[in-house]
Amino acid sequence: MQFLCNRLIIACLALGLASCGDDAAGPAGGPAGQALPVTVSSPIIRNIVEWDEYTGRFAAIESVEIRARVSGYLDSINFEDGADVAQGDLLFVIDPRPYEAILAQADAEIARAQAAAKTADLELERGKELLGRGAVSQGDYDRRLQSKLQADASVRAAEAALRRAQLDVEFTQIRAPIAGRISQNYVSRGNLISGGETGGTLLTTIVSIDPIEFEFTASEADYLKYVRLGLSGERPSSRDVANPVQLRLADEDEFLHSGFMSFVDNRLDISTGTMLGRATFENPEGLFAPGMFARLRLLGSGRYDAVLIPDEAILTDQTQKFVWVVGEGNLAEFRPVTPGPIVDGLRVVRSGLGGDDRVVVTGVQFVRPGAPLAPQEAQIPAAPGTSGS
Repeated sequence: MQFLCNRLIIACLALGLASCGDDAAGPAGGPAGQALPVTVSSPIIRNIVEWDEYTGRFAAIESVEIRARVSGYLDSINFEDGADVAQGDLLFVIDPRPYEAILAQADAEIARAQAAAKTADLELERGKELLGRGAVSQGDYDRRLQSKLQADASVRAAEAALRRAQLDVEFTQIRAPIAGRISQNYVSRGNLISGGETGGTLLTTIVSIDPIEFEFTASEADYLKYVRLGLSGERPSSRDVANPVQLRLADEDEFLHSGFMSFVDNRLDISTGTMLGRATFENPEGLFAPGMFARLRLLGSGRYDAVLIPDEAILTDQTQKFVWVVGEGNLAEFRPVTPGPIVDGLRVVRSGLGGDDRVVVTGVQFVRPGAPLAPQEAQIPAAPGTSGS
């Protein structure tokens, strides 16, 4: 009997709670019969150009390793570490005295060879005269001719040795082959360094600063998009046209620097499936440095009329994006959409919305399908920007 009484009490309590819930809640979870107050706006239709963003780093257009071409003691260093240098500036001097001695010897050798060639020339002329009078044999004349040819060859060899000795003396003065910013000196004065066409001692490096390039990689999907845009005529290929780009440094909030596309590689990297691209920027103040990371944006479309709404109006339902719109009778309507990029602070909607739709922009978290709404009209603020200009 006690068990039946307990069951009866529990049943009565459950019925009482259910009755209270039915009286307090409406179909959308709010007070019964009351419409949910929300703010709604119609999308903005604006003619824009989309920008695709990439992360990359700066790279010098020219980069040179300064190596010794002759061996010897490093006699002097003629630059400040990290300074800007002009093309032709003297950087290092290797002790030139051994090479100046070789140059003097080569100069003397060419004088000796020229004297021997002069003697051989006189002997040949005399032999030619004697041969005409029958005073010498043909064989003697031929020997004089061969001596003349050998003497001329000796002169040419001596001249070549002289030029080589002059080059070695010139190579003792190491000058900047390009203008740019120099690194530190890697070898201190007084050290014996090795020279040669290969394996010469690395003394320092120079990189060009102005202009400078920015390298980045685009995915295969992006590459295909750009190719199709070029084929359709909506956006020219960066292989053919210096498409504009904009750049933002790590400490900047906006894309303040303008440049242009200067290179697109001829194949995708098979290990990463990406395409290498480069953009060129003027750098007169030396703000950009090789190796510095930055964010770049590139033209990602031709001009078109885009549907723009606040990004916070778009919600996620498992695998799809959607918005709430005001339907007939001011009832909430679920509307799947395909979002695009952010442009001037607003989200592009590629499909699912039109300019006449009334989109719920605030209070979206309380809306349910078919819920009665009390819409308050508001205009979406049109933030100015470069994307639509």
